[in-house]
Amino acid sequence: AQAILAQAILARPVARPEKAPPRNHHPHRLPDIMASQAQISKKRKFVADGVFYAELNEFLMRTLSEDGYAGVEVRVTPIRTEIIIRATRTREVLGEKGRRIRELTAVVQKRYGFPENSVELFAERVENRASCAMAQCESLRYKLLGGLAARRACYGVIRFIMENGAKGVEVIISGKLRAQRAKAMKFKDGYLISTGEPKKHYIAEAVRHVCMRQGMLGIKVKIMLAHDPEGVMGPKMPLPDNVIIHEPKEDVPVMQPNAEDQAYGGYQGDQA
Repeated sequence: AQAILAQAILARPVARPEKAPPRNHHPHRLPDIMASQAQISKKRKFVADGVFYAELNEFLMRTLSEDGYAGVEVRVTPIRTEIIIRATRTREVLGEKGRRIRELTAVVQKRYGFPENSVELFAERVENRASCAMAQCESLRYKLLGGLAARRACYGVIRFIMENGAKGVEVIISGKLRAQRAKAMKFKDGYLISTGEPKKHYIAEAVRHVCMRQGMLGIKVKIMLAHDPEGVMGPKMPLPDNVIIHEPKEDVPVMQPNAEDQAYGGYQGDQA
């Protein structure tokens, strides 16, 4: 009988004391807290936006490299997300009857889980492709892949950029150029700044990698844009150390005094 009683006592569920609610506990505020947790934090949002832009830029760079891809811009509106692709040859980006741009839209929509008709891609033409570092970098890349000598290809790109109104240009190409030993070659022309706030506005820079037979080559193109007061072909902000020397004004000829004016004053007046 004692053994049966002991088993019944052990089988009985033990009543555990309930935890006291926290000091700042407000039962009526739980839905608000859950709602705030559902929203993404500002820090996570900016990181996610940056990752999205980087992935999209990499994808478009590889897909549209032959069509003069020159950057992408993402605009988020309440209705939809607009992705504007900048390129030198927009006709090839759009494709026959807009087929290629629709394919790209479908790929982006499926990859990032956008709802139906909530993302749209547009193609924008680059006005001056000589001032676009990305377009010139791709141009140099295809010249090298075509078998043109590195020095000749670089000088051709520099001449084209400078003839189209750039203020300065620098091309660096590094890797196994001719011999087995890797080296870097630097080509410069014009005026080029390297530091300070104006660098953010005036310098267009791009880097590309070329897979040659003997190994990988690296290309860097830096272009210094010319100042444009209208802000169309170059930055609107003038350089802070730019000094404008105005033409001197024309000297006004000194008029000879009249004879009547000379009669008054002086020795003649004293003698009178």
